[in-house]
Amino acid sequence: MTSLTLKDVWKIYEGNVLAVKDLNLSIQEGEFFALLGPSGCGKSSTLRMIAGLEKITRGEIWFDHTLVNDLEPRERNVAMVFETYALYPYLSVYENIAFPLRIRGWSKEKIDQKVRWAADFLGITELLPMRVRGLSGGQMQSVGIGRAIVREPSILLMDEPISHLEARQRARMREELVELQKRLGTTSVYVTHDQVEAMTMASRIAVMNLGELQQVGTPKEVYARPRTEFVGGFIGEPPMNFADCEIQREDGRFYAVSPSFKIPLSAELGDKLQARKGIAKTRLGIRPESISVSAQPSDYSVKGLVYVLEPQGERTILTTRLENGEYFLVEVPPDFSAETDSVIHLQFREPIHLFDTASGINLFYE
Repeated sequence: MTSLTLKDVWKIYEGNVLAVKDLNLSIQEGEFFALLGPSGCGKSSTLRMIAGLEKITRGEIWFDHTLVNDLEPRERNVAMVFETYALYPYLSVYENIAFPLRIRGWSKEKIDQKVRWAADFLGITELLPMRVRGLSGGQMQSVGIGRAIVREPSILLMDEPISHLEARQRARMREELVELQKRLGTTSVYVTHDQVEAMTMASRIAVMNLGELQQVGTPKEVYARPRTEFVGGFIGEPPMNFADCEIQREDGRFYAVSPSFKIPLSAELGDKLQARKGIAKTRLGIRPESISVSAQPSDYSVKGLVYVLEPQGERTILTTRLENGEYFLVEVPPDFSAETDSVIHLQFREPIHLFDTASGINLFYE
């Protein structure tokens, strides 16, 4: 197994187009690591630099204790799986999996041994004599994975490999890829824009935006303790609610105050604010499941109007309009019902996040 380290890595394309800015990552041996972010965030450029398909502008990439900046792709012993299958449709499954071994001059006996090992490992032995053009999308992706693992790469790189599959196939392939990686033990880097894929598959996630690393952590960490406002809004479905507010102190207690609400902050948050003197204007962030709804007002409840109810089976998502015209999403029980424009009262519960308006950094991230 191989560890992977990126030190101060930049990628600037012709025309001074910034793709990746000062990226630092340390990926452990045998880890399933996800690069997550929206289109254009730099995740695929990062993957291609690891593979050697893109030259880095500056910085260093290390495989274990070997600097690989100047190594050609074939010298790095990495394998890639793409969204497009990159298979030869008129060749058999056997020949497609065998192809990378043939061009390396392996013996016929060793090729046969490795192809059958990969097919058995993936459960596609019965497909070996079939032509690729007759396979389903999921089967073709399995063949692509077989071709990637057949030569036992040091690092497996996957660039949105299942994003084009229909929902049921994606769910099945997520499970299969996680099980595959566990059995292989190969260090794996998985690029995706889909937070569900990243959260359910990876042991750790790097969230990127506009070429910059926003946060690295376990799925639980990036959800519960977002380092930036971007992470808070990108991770989670439905997304985190945000509102501009001011921090005020009355009788020794801190409050988050806006035209629509006055929210008392916990003693713990108050202590942290006390240590960060000079904080006045900020952005409050709260997840939909941290808001409760009542027909009657209570201390520090927030008045709203019912705008939309979206039943989603085991839960319902309520969109409510606050007095200042802002919209908040609230997770309510599936049997919740209310008339459009009826008055409701929201109670904000911990965890409540406060983000710096200039930098977007969570004031309480440590």
